[in-house]
Parts: sequence; C-alpha cells; structure tokens
Amino acid sequence: MPSPERRALEGQVAIVTGCGSQGPGWGNGKAIAVTFARAGAAVYGVDLHPEAGQETQRLVEGEGGRFVLGVGDVTQRATVEALVADCVAKLGRVDILVNNVGLSLPGDPATMAEEVWDAQIEVNLKSAFLCTKAVLPLMEKQGRGAIVSIASTAGIRYTGKPQAGYAAAKAGLIQFSRVVAVDYARRGVRLNCVLPGLIETPLVEKLASQFASRETGIDREAFFRRRHEQVPMGRMGEAFDVAEAALFLASDAAKYITGTEILVDGGLCAAVRN
Repeated sequence: MPSPERRALEGQVAIVTGCGSQGPGWGNGKAIAVTFARAGAAVYGVDLHPEAGQETQRLVEGEGGRFVLGVGDVTQRATVEALVADCVAKLGRVDILVNNVGLSLPGDPATMAEEVWDAQIEVNLKSAFLCTKAVLPLMEKQGRGAIVSIASTAGIRYTGKPQAGYAAAKAGLIQFSRVVAVDYARRGVRLNCVLPGLIETPLVEKLASQFASRETGIDREAFFRRRHEQVPMGRMGEAFDVAEAALFLASDAAKYITGTEILVDGGLCAAVRN
C-alpha cells in the first residue's frame, strides 16, 4: 500500500465504470479502480462483464482496499439508477464518478452502419450522461463532488484512423463536461476530462491480433512498432498514466480545476504528424 501522504482520497467513495479489463493486463478502468483504492477511496466498480470486475475486486481487496462490484449496462437509465442506489446503500455516499466505459469502431459516414454509429454514441456519450445525471443531485446535496470522464485525443484531433463515430462521441463528452462544469461550479461539483492518446492496454492487444493477418501483411510487432513511432516520446503510454491523471483531477489537489482536460498522450497532440 502507498505511504499515508499518497492517500489523497481517504474516506471518499468513487464509482468507476468499466472497471475491468478486456483481457490479461491493465486496462484504464482496472488501473483507475486500483489506483483510487490505493489512495484510500472505497471503490464501487461497475462492469458489464462480472468476471472482469471480479478480477479488479480481487486485486483491490488483496491490498486491503474496499471494493463493491456492480454489474450492469450503463447505457440503460434504470440500470444506472439501480447501481448508484446500490452504491449509496452499501458505501453511504458518492464523492467521485469516473466515466470510463468506451467503444471504438472504425468507419466513415459513407460506410458506417447506423447501428455502429448508435452504439458508439450510447457507450461513449450516453453512458456518461446517465451516470452524471444520477450522481449530480447527490453531489449537490453534499456540496461537493468530482466527475472525471475518460475521453480521447480523438475528440480534439484526427488521430490517423477513420473513426468518425468514436471521435464525435468523445468530442461530445468533452463539451458535455465543460458545459456541466460551468453550470455546477458554484454548487461544489467539478467536471474534467482525461484525454488518453495511444495507451498500451489489453484492448490494443486485441486490435493487434485483428490486424495481424496474411490479408493485411501486418504482424503484431509491426502494429505495435507503428503505434510507438507515432508518439513523440517514442512509446505508447500505460493504463496507470491515465489513472494517475484521473486521481489528480478527482482529488483536492485539483480543487480549483474544473471544465478542462488533461492530455495523456506523450506529446501526440503537439505534433503535426499522424
């Protein structure tokens, strides 16, 4: 466990959506849940897949942290309301919400199926709306709260891939957070976004497997090498890079920060290359 001075969230309750990983290793949600627990928060982790959430729960509890798992689809209003109510019943309050669930599917408007567009808007944007809607009254009543949404550099620039639905949804998430941040600034609730760039996660490993084929002529090593080379720092980031930024924004160290974004991209957005 970290030293006492690192327990920046001591006594607080944090809801983290998408708290599991899509395979072995560290996804953003898993790293955020563990990092928040190490900082002293009681974590209410939400995941659509119970096995993924249970793995995160084992890690947190194995380090002596407190973790409650909620299973459900956060694109459904009734489910979100039930999960938030369960969190309050079991942990007493909600101080922090991390909107972390995401879905990225390729395609431009001419080739993308309508249901593919809809799915990306629902997972990346509607889920954040529903979760934020559910916790805002609780946070306003408390007189304080922090909402951190995991957006993407794709929401502010072209990242070299045709992903119109994902980019539009993440851009919407960024502006949604800014607008609500202003509306709730005098009510004690802060909203900010973390914008990851190229992060090495189990999801990226899946993408590598999809691209590595005789048809594409790309192997796994070439796929990863290309992603590392895109970043000015020469390497992809790690899930804990995202988690540490989320921790900062959720903590009182950021008590005068609202309606803004932190880039976690190794300089990607500062470069003109793709």
